[in-house]
Amino acid sequence: MIEKHDLHHEFPEHYDRIHELKISNSHFAHLFEEYHSVNREILRIEEGVENTTDEYLEELKKKRLLLKDKLYGIITNT
Repeated sequence: MIEKHDLHHEFPEHYDRIHELKISNSHFAHLFEEYHSVNREILRIEEGVENTTDEYLEELKKKRLLLKDKLYGIITNT
């Protein structure tokens, strides 16, 4: 079973804040879209829709984690 990594599943306690920031903060909105784009690519690879190297998949996962950290910092104002 493939785990969900969209921000609403990652941070359900911040659902309203995420929605608010997507509307009011263009930097957050850009990072949000980039995060979900990377996440969709990872899902396609994990589901076998796309083939790639293990190294490329690991790089994508690192990028997703970095974006998630940045987004979380904005969400929590840290």
